[in-house]
Amino acid sequence: MNIKTFGPVDQRSLEQLERCMAAGDAEVGVLCADHHPGYSQPIGGGIAYEGYISPSGVGFDIGCGNKAARTALTRADLDERGVETLMGEITRRISFGMGVAAQERADHPVLDRIAQAEFTPQRKLAQTARAQLGTVGSGNHYVNLMGDEEGFVWVGVHFGSRGFGHKTASGFLALAQGLSFEARAGVTGMDSPPVLFDVESELGQSYIAAMQLAGEYAYAGRDVVVSKVLEILGAEAIHEVHNHHNFAWREEHFGRTYWVIRKGCTPARPGQEGFVGASMGGESAILEGVEGADAAESLYSTVHGAGRVMSRTQAAGRVRRRKRWACRNRDCDRVFDKNTRCPDHPQAGVQKVWVEEQLKRGVVDWPAVQARLRAQGIVLVGGGADEAPEVYKRLPDVLAAHGETIRVKHTLRPLGVAMAGGDVYDPYKD
Repeated sequence: MNIKTFGPVDQRSLEQLERCMAAGDAEVGVLCADHHPGYSQPIGGGIAYEGYISPSGVGFDIGCGNKAARTALTRADLDERGVETLMGEITRRISFGMGVAAQERADHPVLDRIAQAEFTPQRKLAQTARAQLGTVGSGNHYVNLMGDEEGFVWVGVHFGSRGFGHKTASGFLALAQGLSFEARAGVTGMDSPPVLFDVESELGQSYIAAMQLAGEYAYAGRDVVVSKVLEILGAEAIHEVHNHHNFAWREEHFGRTYWVIRKGCTPARPGQEGFVGASMGGESAILEGVEGADAAESLYSTVHGAGRVMSRTQAAGRVRRRKRWACRNRDCDRVFDKNTRCPDHPQAGVQKVWVEEQLKRGVVDWPAVQARLRAQGIVLVGGGADEAPEVYKRLPDVLAAHGETIRVKHTLRPLGVAMAGGDVYDPYKD
């Protein structure tokens, strides 16, 4: 068993990777420097299987990824309109959070492909896919405005296949347990053995087709959101970088053909560009892969972000989730214990939402974090203690651990950050 590691190694993550590799007789694996424990396979981990595909390895947010677009705008152009005003417009027109429908519906050819999906159970998810196209999740999913070292403005986003991908993944985990696609799979722990399908089996071939379609949907969603932000800015994309990190790729390595399962790590072949986000307060990067022995041993993989050092519960404390009623007016934050009218917006109606109530305090002082980001000139809309900069490693340290396997082309400083609020529960976040 040959495992290439970068940076300090987390023992639980290493054990997860070894367990997954042993189950599928995999000889080659990698732990990128941003790794931490995930469901079955660690986030930041990659495995090369010769005869297996792994829905648990790909994970629930199939095709989750990053897209960045460089514009001809400068920071002075943003200041003229006001970054706060622009971020407000972004969050008014783009929907964030769990299970939300798009504020502005978008059309895309991928929706027709879903309606006629090769794996027919996915066709029943067409309505969900149409409603959520171009929506952004919560947790570490975001829409950013950033400035590079030359003063140009970039748009950056991070999210995946939303409910369509989550229900696809859940359905195959149910099938693996002998249940129907629509059934709920039995609950298994974080350190569960991997779910593996023989790639030549009917389930294996069906999963590959379904996964690829969910990946197309994730790309379409990011394209829609970036396009909408560019429209808000009144700008065009001069250069785009688009990559993903929760997927299975058919690749050649060491003279053999593998299915490479990367969860939370990004392909970085020589010359291949990638956009890697940091925390809400840190600098992101545009990088490219570089040829070398270490790069080859890593299956040409690199980080997908900075990597967590603190759990969400440790950071934000312990919370209780329950459903309440919320005003449908997007500018209203009133919630109610029962179905009633909002006194401020009686015509808007109410809808059921998940809310989180604090039961135990976390270690992160969220108001202090918000004040610190404001002092740094970063306009933050949404977010929460579980996504504060201190719960992540420093991206420069993570990138440095990968040495000469990558080259940083641009460093991007956050100017505006839009995320779902910390009180929004979202099962699709990674």
